[in-house]
Amino acid sequence: MDKPRPELKADPDERRDAPNFDNLVPPEELVSGDRTRDDFFDAVLGLDSPATAGEVAGLAGHGVDAAREYLEWFERMGIVTQVTDSPTTYERNQEYLNWRRVQQLRNQYDDDALISLLEDAAEREESFTEKFSVGSPDAVAITANAADTGRSVEAVWRDVSAWKTTRRRISLLERALQANSDGTTGQRTVG
Repeated sequence: MDKPRPELKADPDERRDAPNFDNLVPPEELVSGDRTRDDFFDAVLGLDSPATAGEVAGLAGHGVDAAREYLEWFERMGIVTQVTDSPTTYERNQEYLNWRRVQQLRNQYDDDALISLLEDAAEREESFTEKFSVGSPDAVAITANAADTGRSVEAVWRDVSAWKTTRRRISLLERALQANSDGTTGQRTVG
């Protein structure tokens, strides 16, 4: 083992006084603090394909060992699912995230507000259907539509993306309306 450089060595006065270890931040707070967890959670939310702990660590800006610990914890929580063993890869569990969003909607809005939001989203969905003359955003040929309408490819792509988001929102709002306060599915429908 190499000896430390002279500037890293304590001088005789510094050696006389023992360090106050009580003033140090505990290592578990440095590794397990809220910000670290949020960094890994944000990294997992950004996954669009299975990723290794090293890839998640890179996205989160933290170490691979910490990534492994958080990924194992996220898997126990249902936030991610393990896809392969060697190398171990994980993907985000979109169903869990959808369930979580439904619970947030139920907590944030009463039924009347949810119905109003759903009606607004349904109107937006209808306007996209009329605008593109197809029943689904997946049926839109972006470049062909741009050429036919004289719009830019980017403008058409943005509208198609907004349409997909509107469809996801409708699905979540419908699920929130169907869920009773205890989380079970009810028989309510929006007319």
